[in-house]
Amino acid sequence: MVSGAEAWANGRWQQPLANGRLVCTLCPRACQLLDGQRGFCFTRKRERDSILLTSYGMASGFCVDPVEKKPLFHFLPGSAVLSFGTAGCNLGCRFCQNWDISKARDISRTSSAGSPEDIAKTAANWGCSAVAFTYNDPVIFAEYAIDTAHACHALGIRTIAVTAGYISENAREAFFSVMDAANIDLKGFTESFYRGLCAAELGPVLETLKYVARSATWLEITTLLIPGQNDSPEEVEGLCGWVFEQLGPQVPLHFTAFHPDYRTLDIPATPAETCQRARRQAVNLGLRHVYTGNVVDSAGQSTYCPQCGSTVIRRDGYSITSWELDGNRCRLCNAEIAGRYAQAGPSKFGPHRLSVQVPSAPARR
Repeated sequence: MVSGAEAWANGRWQQPLANGRLVCTLCPRACQLLDGQRGFCFTRKRERDSILLTSYGMASGFCVDPVEKKPLFHFLPGSAVLSFGTAGCNLGCRFCQNWDISKARDISRTSSAGSPEDIAKTAANWGCSAVAFTYNDPVIFAEYAIDTAHACHALGIRTIAVTAGYISENAREAFFSVMDAANIDLKGFTESFYRGLCAAELGPVLETLKYVARSATWLEITTLLIPGQNDSPEEVEGLCGWVFEQLGPQVPLHFTAFHPDYRTLDIPATPAETCQRARRQAVNLGLRHVYTGNVVDSAGQSTYCPQCGSTVIRRDGYSITSWELDGNRCRLCNAEIAGRYAQAGPSKFGPHRLSVQVPSAPARR
């Protein structure tokens, strides 16, 4: 039987060069590989005439947790999702909060096995509304994520991509067409930030955001505010203005607090006031749904009706404490609240985090 990795190995995201190298066309890095070489992400490797995903079928562990943790606040609020990632990343963020996974270089020692079909069945067995591809960036394990998405949809399970959006125009449609929701990290709003702290470029991320905003995939955005790096009022204003003009005022935006990690241990944690100030700026500029994260701030994590101002979803951390929606409309004024909501109202999974096992996995390559 041909494995998922082999079935995809016919050059969908590769292009030959006259010098004998193969270019990986999955992301903007366009790594040029000789036989046996790996790309920047580490998980994509050239073997003879094909670029293979070496982490196919291998995950960095499976966990059931709340959809709000992705964070997604307007996509099936209160529901449980089965979350997993693999290893590696196509960005080089110096502030990476999941560096032990994204910088891993031995997938066979650090991972759990799981076939797309077994992942979907496990999600269904645990009553999950969706499977989330997260922890590291699912763009680099696109074949595995896409196959898993198809298996999930066959069982009525939705899919979520938590990604930095660093994907090529060539691959966007195939990837996002099978994602029901996405939270995209807009890590900053200057080229100097992306080049200096992420070893990447801002432009492709902005193009991905515009693409997803026009697609059927529900979109939310997260920006991690790092003191002295991307948290100035001027940069926040530029970011919020761009979101308003290019994506629309209804797209939820999350400002989350940084904590020292990886290669930025010399930078202090973000004060709660910085996130709250950024939220006020965004609301004043016309964005309707703006949130704070990684701080204690119930007011900044609740959802408000943009028409009458009433609280339609009150949150305490990852728990929903009140619900004032009928379907997707405010009970007080009947205004529509952007998002995807269950007709029966919110699930009540709460702030739990449960490690789970996925049974019967494919053979390792």
